[in-house]
Amino acid sequence: MSSMSSDRIRDALTDTALKVSAGNKRTNLASVRSSPGAYLALAAVATFLSLVLLRGQYDFAALALIISTWIAVPLLVLTDRLNFDGQTLSRRGLIAALSRIVRGRTIRIAIDEIEGIEISALRTLRRGGSVRYRYRVEVTADQMALVFSSGGKKFRRMTGQLLPVMPDAKLDARALELRDHLVDPKRLRSEAKQLGIASTMVLDASDLTAHGKRRLNSDASARDEMMAPDFERGRSLRKAANDLRVAGRLRESAEAFRRALLITPRDAPLIYEYARLLKSQASALGDASLRARARAALRLAAMRDRGDADLSTRIGESFLEHGNPERARKSFQRALEIDERAFRAQLGLAEASLSEGKLAHVIHHFGEAARIAPDKATARLARREADYYSRLNDDEDYLAAELRRMNWLQNAARIQQLAARASFASLLLALTGSSINQFVAGVGWALASSSIIAWSASLIATRLLATRRKSPALS
Repeated sequence: MSSMSSDRIRDALTDTALKVSAGNKRTNLASVRSSPGAYLALAAVATFLSLVLLRGQYDFAALALIISTWIAVPLLVLTDRLNFDGQTLSRRGLIAALSRIVRGRTIRIAIDEIEGIEISALRTLRRGGSVRYRYRVEVTADQMALVFSSGGKKFRRMTGQLLPVMPDAKLDARALELRDHLVDPKRLRSEAKQLGIASTMVLDASDLTAHGKRRLNSDASARDEMMAPDFERGRSLRKAANDLRVAGRLRESAEAFRRALLITPRDAPLIYEYARLLKSQASALGDASLRARARAALRLAAMRDRGDADLSTRIGESFLEHGNPERARKSFQRALEIDERAFRAQLGLAEASLSEGKLAHVIHHFGEAARIAPDKATARLARREADYYSRLNDDEDYLAAELRRMNWLQNAARIQQLAARASFASLLLALTGSSINQFVAGVGWALASSSIIAWSASLIATRLLATRRKSPALS
């Protein structure tokens, strides 16, 4: 073989390798910052320590600490990101690089390894009756969790790419709502304007309350409008109502729900979604009567359900949120009667049994959930839970140890909340007390130091106690 032929073969092999490498390299579909809570906690503690050093006249050490803290923490926050390429959710940044060096592996979760996605919301009531939501998304897999929080277009892009590829069995109710109803604010304003939904400033809260107290199936105007129902408009109003609710525009959402219910007052999914709105209003306003109406709407939705296993399951989960395991169990059992492979219904029955202290039932339902699980990840989750509660049921020493751990965890969480409030108050006393009396300032600094130490210790204890103890038999 000539040298020219060898060069051609080598060039061809190189080109093929480059093409394969380019094909294997997947581009990121979405990228969002990781939750910065841990970094902000570190910055708060370091800032307080620098104030203590400054008070002790260690000026250089205080200056070095405060400068290094507020250089390092923003750098960590800005570089710590979660990337999604359609198949894998991975963590990038300085912490991820350190993990690769120390542990020898990257921090990533493949789509088929995800066991579930849970979303929690922090509500802040705004002027005009609207609510500002701060969503916290936790993606869990076997012994791993990746967390990110809401914030603008990148969060919407991430949820818009990640949530639609996940099966419903892995999403909680709020995750489904974000998947289907988290839209751009400009688009939402256009949608509301097109349907003629008045702004929050126009709508009056008392009028909305009066509308909500009418029976959903007996209003005269509803009967009149049902003579010539506009189902297309009803669907548009239903979508707008849910879009507005997810965006925190609860008054406008209530108005859209009211109009949609005038058109289709017997629609079970619509009544269920209206119950979710009432619960959001009750939580935002602290109104017990709204919470009672939300439970009544859930009962009505369960009555109107015409054989939808998914809807029955979601109604049952909402009953659990309201602290009503008995009605939740009925909804879950109905879902299983409709579809014997309703995975989340079995999980719900396990949670309902756990709230009543029936460990044998908990083990049975988790075992059944593992049997009918739609994939390996959900089967692993259900099997792990079944094994855990089996150990609790069979080993009294292990049960006692776990009960102690849970009690300590609750106490640590309470101490953490109390210490956080006390630290802010005592730090304010220390800073303002120096202009009043040095003794008052000294007391403030002493209380602030004690509070910060208690908060830091309780935070570490909470992280440690959140992990379940291993069974002695498996140690």
